[in-house]
Amino acid sequence: MTPIDSKVAPITTYFAVRRAPATGWVSGIPLRSQPLWPEHVVFMDALAAEHFVVLGGPIGEDNEALLVIDAPSEAAVRDRLSQDPWTTTGILAIRSIEAWTILLNSRPAR
Repeated sequence: MTPIDSKVAPITTYFAVRRAPATGWVSGIPLRSQPLWPEHVVFMDALAAEHFVVLGGPIGEDNEALLVIDAPSEAAVRDRLSQDPWTTTGILAIRSIEAWTILLNSRPAR
Protein backbone atom coordinates (compact mmCIF):
# COMPACT_ATOMS: atom_id res chain seq x y z
CA MET A 1 0.00 0.00 0.00
CA THR A 2 1.45 3.36 -0.97
CA PRO A 3 1.04 6.34 1.38
CA ILE A 4 -1.61 7.86 -0.91
CA ASP A 5 -3.63 4.63 -0.91
CA SER A 6 -3.85 4.72 2.87
CA LYS A 7 -5.69 8.06 2.70
CA VAL A 8 -8.26 7.16 0.07
CA ALA A 9 -11.78 7.31 1.45
CA PRO A 10 -14.15 4.43 0.86
CA ILE A 11 -15.99 4.92 -2.42
CA THR A 12 -19.40 6.46 -1.85
CA THR A 13 -21.96 7.45 -4.46
CA TYR A 14 -24.44 10.23 -3.85
CA PHE A 15 -26.76 12.12 -6.14
CA ALA A 16 -26.09 15.77 -6.92
CA VAL A 17 -29.46 17.42 -7.48
CA ARG A 18 -29.99 20.92 -8.81
CA ARG A 19 -33.37 22.49 -8.19
CA ALA A 20 -34.49 25.72 -9.83
CA PRO A 21 -37.39 28.14 -9.47
CA ALA A 22 -40.47 27.04 -11.39
CA THR A 23 -43.80 28.64 -12.30
CA GLY A 24 -44.83 29.08 -8.65
CA TRP A 25 -41.70 31.04 -7.71
CA VAL A 26 -42.56 34.67 -6.90
CA SER A 27 -40.00 36.84 -8.65
CA GLY A 28 -38.54 39.68 -6.62
CA ILE A 29 -39.28 38.04 -3.27
CA PRO A 30 -36.38 36.66 -1.19
CA LEU A 31 -36.00 32.93 -0.63
CA ARG A 32 -37.25 33.00 2.95
CA SER A 33 -40.32 35.02 1.94
CA GLN A 34 -41.50 32.63 -0.78
CA PRO A 35 -44.90 30.98 -0.23
CA LEU A 36 -44.87 27.90 2.00
CA TRP A 37 -41.35 28.63 3.30
CA PRO A 38 -42.07 27.18 6.80
CA GLU A 39 -43.53 23.98 5.34
CA HIS A 40 -40.59 23.61 2.95
CA VAL A 41 -38.13 24.05 5.84
CA VAL A 42 -39.87 21.39 7.95
CA PHE A 43 -39.82 18.97 5.01
CA MET A 44 -36.15 19.58 4.15
CA ASP A 45 -35.06 19.46 7.81
CA ALA A 46 -36.74 16.04 8.12
CA LEU A 47 -34.84 14.78 5.05
CA ALA A 48 -31.58 16.01 6.59
CA ALA A 49 -32.41 14.40 9.96
CA GLU A 50 -32.92 11.09 8.12
CA HIS A 51 -29.54 11.59 6.36
CA PHE A 52 -31.32 11.45 3.00
CA VAL A 53 -30.05 14.98 2.32
CA VAL A 54 -26.34 15.06 3.16
CA LEU A 55 -25.73 18.70 2.20
CA GLY A 56 -27.96 21.34 0.66
CA GLY A 57 -28.53 24.99 0.06
CA PRO A 58 -28.65 27.84 -2.44
CA ILE A 59 -26.00 27.90 -5.15
CA GLY A 60 -25.11 30.72 -7.51
CA GLU A 61 -27.12 33.84 -8.11
CA ASP A 62 -30.29 32.44 -9.73
CA ASN A 63 -32.16 31.11 -6.67
CA GLU A 64 -31.12 27.56 -7.52
CA ALA A 65 -30.35 24.95 -4.88
CA LEU A 66 -27.83 22.12 -4.81
CA LEU A 67 -28.59 19.01 -2.79
CA VAL A 68 -26.26 16.11 -2.12
CA ILE A 69 -28.51 13.12 -1.54
CA ASP A 70 -27.84 9.63 -0.21
CA ALA A 71 -30.40 7.42 -1.98
CA PRO A 72 -30.45 4.03 -3.67
CA SER A 73 -31.61 5.38 -7.04
CA GLU A 74 -32.62 8.42 -9.06
CA ALA A 75 -36.22 7.22 -8.81
CA ALA A 76 -35.97 7.34 -5.00
CA VAL A 77 -34.66 10.91 -5.20
CA ARG A 78 -37.53 11.96 -7.48
CA ASP A 79 -40.09 10.22 -5.28
CA ARG A 80 -38.96 11.87 -2.05
CA LEU A 81 -38.57 15.35 -3.53
CA SER A 82 -42.00 15.09 -5.15
CA GLN A 83 -43.43 15.31 -1.62
CA ASP A 84 -41.84 18.71 -0.91
CA PRO A 85 -44.51 21.44 -0.61
CA TRP A 86 -42.34 23.55 -2.93
CA THR A 87 -42.50 20.78 -5.54
CA THR A 88 -46.23 20.11 -5.25
CA THR A 89 -47.01 23.83 -5.69
CA GLY A 90 -44.51 24.41 -8.49
CA ILE A 91 -42.18 26.72 -6.56
CA LEU A 92 -39.13 24.54 -7.27
CA ALA A 93 -38.49 21.92 -9.93
CA ILE A 94 -35.68 19.45 -10.42
CA ARG A 95 -33.25 20.79 -13.00
CA SER A 96 -30.85 17.85 -12.96
CA ILE A 97 -29.92 14.69 -11.07
CA GLU A 98 -26.47 13.18 -11.49
CA ALA A 99 -24.78 10.29 -9.73
CA TRP A 100 -21.68 11.59 -7.96
CA THR A 101 -18.92 9.22 -6.86
CA ILE A 102 -16.90 10.62 -3.98
CA LEU A 103 -13.22 9.66 -4.21
CA LEU A 104 -11.84 12.31 -1.87
CA ASN A 105 -13.29 13.19 1.51
CA SER A 106 -11.42 15.08 4.20
CA ARG A 107 -14.43 15.14 6.53
CA PRO A 108 -14.19 12.86 9.57
CA ALA A 109 -16.30 9.69 9.45
CA ARG A 110 -19.45 9.72 11.56
